[in-house]
This record gives sequence, structure tokens and C-alpha cells, in this order.
Amino acid sequence: MIRTGLSIAALACALAATPSLAKEKQDQPVAARSAAAPTAADADAFVAAAEKTLFDFSIESSQVNWVNATYITEDTDAMAARINATGTELSVKFALEAAKYDKVAGLSPDTRRKLDLLRGGLTLPAPTKPGAATELSTIVTRMSSSYGKGKGTLAGKPINGSDIEAAMGTERDPAKLKEMWVSWHDNVGAPMREDYARMVEIGNQGAVELGYKDVGSLWRSGYDMSPEEFAKLTDKLWKEVEPLYQSLHTYVRWKLNEKYGDAVQSKTGPIRADLLGNMWAQEWGNIYDLVAPKGAGDLGFDTGELLKAKGYDPVKMVKAGEGFYSSLGFAALPETFWARSQITKPADREVICHASAWDLDNKNDVRIKMCTKVNGDDFVTIHHELGHNYYQRAYQAQPFLYLNGANDGFHEAIGDFVALSITPDYLVQIGLLDKAKVPSADKDTGLLLKQAMDKVAFLPFGLLIDKWRWGVFSGTIKPVGYEASWNALRLQYQGIVPPVDRDETRFDPGAKYHVPASVPYTRYFLARLLQFQFYKAACDQAGWKGPLHRCSFYGNKEVGAKLDAMLKMGQSKPWPEALEAFTGTKEMSGAAMVEYFAPLKAWLDEQNKGKPTGW
Repeated sequence: MIRTGLSIAALACALAATPSLAKEKQDQPVAARSAAAPTAADADAFVAAAEKTLFDFSIESSQVNWVNATYITEDTDAMAARINATGTELSVKFALEAAKYDKVAGLSPDTRRKLDLLRGGLTLPAPTKPGAATELSTIVTRMSSSYGKGKGTLAGKPINGSDIEAAMGTERDPAKLKEMWVSWHDNVGAPMREDYARMVEIGNQGAVELGYKDVGSLWRSGYDMSPEEFAKLTDKLWKEVEPLYQSLHTYVRWKLNEKYGDAVQSKTGPIRADLLGNMWAQEWGNIYDLVAPKGAGDLGFDTGELLKAKGYDPVKMVKAGEGFYSSLGFAALPETFWARSQITKPADREVICHASAWDLDNKNDVRIKMCTKVNGDDFVTIHHELGHNYYQRAYQAQPFLYLNGANDGFHEAIGDFVALSITPDYLVQIGLLDKAKVPSADKDTGLLLKQAMDKVAFLPFGLLIDKWRWGVFSGTIKPVGYEASWNALRLQYQGIVPPVDRDETRFDPGAKYHVPASVPYTRYFLARLLQFQFYKAACDQAGWKGPLHRCSFYGNKEVGAKLDAMLKMGQSKPWPEALEAFTGTKEMSGAAMVEYFAPLKAWLDEQNKGKPTGW
């Protein structure tokens, strides 16, 4: 299951898809101007006007985009394309205006920060030439909707996106896995290839107008450091955790060879992508049964089975997730959340099932959009998505431009670190697991391996998606080499290969939601590391003394109060300050994750003795 979510407040702030204003509003000047050089007072006035416009603006956009995501028709596609085109034009206008104040003396730190956010906050800018914003919005809407309506096949019969994700996790016939993988990538990704190349061309023109080298440079500028420094930071973080991933890869490859034999999966080299229980080989937990350690693989419980045995339905699962946050002292979700969220897949229409969290009014109209199934994966996803909603509610008193996470990785990490607390102890406390059935210490290897199959396995994938896009936007990767470069990065970082040869008529990146939807992905890589930093900090605050992976801070209101203080900061301060507020350090690091999985790493290395590492 893809454990991601998108805050609409964050999207509005990022201005990738903003709401439309009446045209007469757009034609009004955004700030009073005089013939003289702009002053600090002019900048203050411009920022105030921009924030007011964008606040109102984001509500209309959120409403239209919600309808489009939960009721996909040609009409709602057209509505979303129009409103987002108008919004893109306005956002570019504000960004260009903000750039004019860049050299003004005497700016307050607050105005300086807001100007930088306006200038650098666009995800996909359009140039100011007539028609560009409309064309760009139409392309992105078309690709996103095509993804939402996409289908693969299983045994020759059509199967939709959410069902194919589930089937990839349970099917063990390599021929059927190959069929699903190939059909999804061919049917969903390949048709987008020309649209994507055109989108890159238009977006880069817009980025250059704003003073950036390209869209990738613009994306990397949003982390309170230079684009070059941020790229180096991601490389440094990867090096900290790469040995852990390599140990896991070696072990899993060996177990897959045991299951399928040399003809399907070799003992050496890369792993076949469709064998890992996930359409994108991004998380491997679905094949835990194939790799579980002998004698220690039985975890003693299955969360999905516990949920079913206790009569949980999707709504009750979300209620349980709400209960975790309530136990930390956060206020209950509003009634509108329950009335307006899409918790299950409607039977009568096409929707985007990709899980996401929304804030429609920048205040209290928070919602989730899921096609929830009663299983352990979706139970975790619920805790994750609600993390977005509670973050959104915490920072609602901030000015509009600060209605966002400290950085986008923070927004993803909050729910993830809470979900790490879904331990046997937590399941006992909420009545899902009998205390007598809590697994003993000899089950820890299995517990950690199952976690690593998702958390650790994801790391290189979380990094390479934007590595690929940064190359595409910079021109290092040309359209003629889209597919080859994608597969080269998948091999370099993940050590995986497609089940069949892929030529340049294909476009496998498009088969991953975030690529056609133009959602930056490095946030998820950062979130995988930040969640362990947050988790360790919370466990330390709670006075936990046992193994880190068994810690649950459920019910600890001191942790909740300190967390709330960080969440309320929104994006008002550089992210190192927000990190320090909760963890006591300004340094982002993979050390907490390495510590969490240290017992597993030692066990994996023992199992891997005599076997080649790498690919």
C-alpha cells in the first residue's frame, strides 16, 4: 500500500494547483506601486494582499479538486483543468512580483521568508505567455485522471488500480505477477510519454522566468538551503542507510531464489521487480511470508485478521486512528470529517483511490480520501493520513503562507512516526490483541524484518524518483532516454529490473501516481528518516526503557503537548528549528533508523555470510 498523502493546504501553498479568482480580481494590481524603487513597506503590503487572495483562492480550488478526485468525469476534469490553469497563472504572477522585492533593503525576516515562499513555492510553474497555463493544467489533469481510471489485467481480465495493488501483494504465480506488472505499466504509463515531455518543457520555461535553472532546481530550493546543498544532504542521508538496505536486498534475493528457482530469480544480481509484492517494488512487506525466518517468522498475530475478528469496518478503523491522536491530547475530529470524507470506494463512479489527506477551508474542514480495505496495511495508512489532518489543524492559526509542514518531509513523517507506535502493546491497549498473545522477545527478528520490508526497502525508491526527475528537468536525461535512464536508476539504487525488456516506446515512470500528478517525491525519502528521529525522541520523552521497536507512546500527553508545539509552528521557521523543538537537534539523520534496525542488521549479516552482496 502506498502510504502517502497530500495536504490541500500544502498544495495551495505550493501553488501547484490553486483556485480561480474572478478575472476582474486578477486584473487588479497585487500591491500599490509607485514610480520610485520598491520599499520594505511596499513588500509588506504586497505580501498581505497576496496572502488574503491566496487564502480565499485555495478554498475554491480545494473544493473543485476534491470533486474531481472523488467523481472523475469529463466535466469534472474540465472544471479542474480550468481552475488550476487560472490558479497557475495567478501563482506565477505572485512569484514574479515577489522576485521584484528580492533586493529591497530593510525587509523584516517574516516578509523575507514569505517572499521566498511565494517565489519558490510553485511545484509546476507556467510561463506568462498566453495559453501556457491552460495547456499545462490540461496536460497534468489529463495525466492524473488517466492514472485514476487506469487498468491492468489479471488472467486476461481488466483490473483497476486499487485492486491490482492488492493482487500484487497476494499473488505468488510469477506469470500472473508479470502480466499485472506489464499490463499496468503499458496501459497507464506508456500513453503519457508525449504529454510528460511537453509538461517538462512548459514547466521549465516557467521556472526560468522565476530565476531558477529548471523545475528540479526550484523543487530543491524549498528546504532552507541552496539546491546544491540539499542534493548533497540527500546523498549523505542515503549513504548512512545504504548498508542496511544492501543487507536486506541480499537476504530477500536469496529467499526469492529459494521460492522460485534460478529460472525466475537468480541467486546473484538484481531482483525481478514484480516478485516483491508491490507494483513499484517500493515496499516489500506483502511477501513477508516468503522471507520470514524459520522458527521466528510467525509474529504471533496478524493485524488484518485481528481487525476482522473484532468486527472492524473501514469507519471503525478510522475511529481507532483518531483514538490514538486523542490519547495524546489532540481534539476529536469534527463531525464534517465523518460526513464528507471518502473512506471507502464508491460503487457508482470512478475516483482516485490513492490515499490522501485534505484541508478544504484552511481551518477545520479536514478529510481523508481512501478506498479503505480491512487489512493491516490500510490500518497503518489511516494513522498516516490522519497525521496530515492533525498537522493541518495544529497550524491553522498561522498566516496562509505558513500553512504547511516545516518542510514537506515533515508532513509525511508525522503520521508515519505515529504509525510506528502500532506495536503489540498498543494493540493490547485498544483491545485488538489479547495480552496473553503478545509475542515474546524471540519474535523480535520477525517483527523487525516485517517492518524493514516496508521502511528500509522504500528508501532507494523514495530517493530515485526525484533523482530521475531532476535529471529530466535539467536536460541531463533527454526524452529519447526516459525509459532507459529510469531503469538504470532503478538498478543503481534499488537493485531491481523489470520482468521483461523495456524499450523507449514505454514510459514506466508514468505508472507511478506522483509522476503524472507532478508531486515531488523526495519528501517521502526524508519522511522515512524523520519518522524514526521523531519516534526515538517521543520514546525518550515517554521514558521508554525497552527495545526501541517495541515502544508505544500511546496515551502520553506530555509527548502530545511537545508534538503539538512543533506542529503549530507550521512553516513559519526554518525546518531545523522545528526539528530541534521536538527532537533537540537541528541535524536530520538516518542514525535513529539504523539504531532501530540494528538487531536486524546483525541477524541479516549472519544469514548472508558467504553470499554475494550487491548486484
